[in-house]
Amino acid sequence: MNVVGLPEGAVRESKVRVISALKNCGFELPSKRITVNLAPADIRKEGAAFELPIALGVLGAAKLMEEEPLSRYLFGGELSLDGAVKPIKGVLPLAVAARNGGYQGVMVPAANAAEASLVTGLHVLAVHHLREAVDHLTGEKPLAPFTREEGAPAPSRGRQAPLDMSDVRGQADVKTALELAAAGGHNILMCGPPGSGKTMLARRLPGILPAMTFDEALEVTKIYSVLGLLGDEQTMMRERPFRAPHHTISDAGLVGGGPATRPGELSLAHHGVLFLDELPEFRKNVLEVLRQPLEEGTIHLARAVQHVTYPCRVMLVAAMNPCPCGFFNVPGRRCTCQEFRVHDYHSRVSGPLMDRIDITLQTRPVEYHHIARNNGEEPASTYYRERVEAARDRQRFRFRDEPGVYCNAQMPTRLLHRYCKLSQKAGQDLEKAMTQFGLSARAHDRILKLALSRADLEGHERIEDADVHLAIDCRQIDRRTWLHTNTLGGPPPWQGPLNPPRRPQQDSLLPDDS
Repeated sequence: MNVVGLPEGAVRESKVRVISALKNCGFELPSKRITVNLAPADIRKEGAAFELPIALGVLGAAKLMEEEPLSRYLFGGELSLDGAVKPIKGVLPLAVAARNGGYQGVMVPAANAAEASLVTGLHVLAVHHLREAVDHLTGEKPLAPFTREEGAPAPSRGRQAPLDMSDVRGQADVKTALELAAAGGHNILMCGPPGSGKTMLARRLPGILPAMTFDEALEVTKIYSVLGLLGDEQTMMRERPFRAPHHTISDAGLVGGGPATRPGELSLAHHGVLFLDELPEFRKNVLEVLRQPLEEGTIHLARAVQHVTYPCRVMLVAAMNPCPCGFFNVPGRRCTCQEFRVHDYHSRVSGPLMDRIDITLQTRPVEYHHIARNNGEEPASTYYRERVEAARDRQRFRFRDEPGVYCNAQMPTRLLHRYCKLSQKAGQDLEKAMTQFGLSARAHDRILKLALSRADLEGHERIEDADVHLAIDCRQIDRRTWLHTNTLGGPPPWQGPLNPPRRPQQDSLLPDDS
């Protein structure tokens, strides 16, 4: 037996397992050369999923069974030497391809049947042994289609978050900013000294995000299915993913690639949170590859042998220190960094990447009375999640006729003028911000989306002036005086986007009562 069509190692070895499985099942193959052609020939074939279809194809070509039944199904499965069918990766995409291709159903290993049954309108045949597959296709012992007892699982909206916001003492303005980011799916950057709760807050963000819709869960599950990351008893990803790669990750590990052009951490965080802790410590080329994916929601990988596209609609949550030592402009602490080192540290995060972040804020050290307090006054994640879910419900209704758009951050530009109508005064303030701070057209659109999210969160029927003022102020951490040297300590120049510092009247962009 020869296998052609760019097979990798496991596929080349499959011919030994296929011949052994056929002989051990009692089939006598003719004494002829067998050539298995895996088409198209220019795409590399990898994995053990081809063994069941190869075995059935050989039986059909040898006239040991009819070929017509083979055209009704798509097949996938690994064979052991005695003919047992073992589980494989990527069953869910196989089932989706069968439905889209108009096939009657799929024949997959019994261990993968529950995963394949997530695709509705498709017959799923679960087989334990090669002999069962042949007996069904020949009509000797037909198999009943696999059915789920509980039906297609829908993520529960009443789930309990493993990490709760009530564990975080103080930082009320930061929690409110995270709530606003979650309400619209916006990117956020937190800058503050060590121990101010940046990582602790970021890890609790998935607990206030709304549950995934069935379509969202299906998209995420396909990615994890291809990589074989689903658990033994797990058929569907029910919780939004949270991925926190180390800052030593490569660009291929973050966005995808490598010899097999696999999805990266960016795609594994699809419809979830990608947390980049110690943002300036990531290599510059790694951060720069995030530009296009954050804007388009997809990553296009072009390699010598193949071109692939992976989805990557994520909430980017980043955290960084104000300087290498971590205490620049921190009250009561002395910064040991020279001014040029502080500037160099912040310059590692480029302007184009900052332009794609909607909310920037500075966290402050937690005061002792917040740490010592344990009276249960901190709002729990359920409080924030209920408000976020109400805002997302408004957005789902708003974008009900826009496939693939689930929140304001994903809203295409053509819909801005329809849903983001401003008053004359708010429009003038936004124009001043564009001129005074040198904001880009991308920043203009993101400000409108953030203002709409704030209106949804507060239950406004339309965008109000205060929503626009807040959205403008949320982008100014890199525009203000936060890089001024202050090694002796003192009040931080940035008080958070929800408590903006009062500026002198001659430099004021927004009215005093904003």
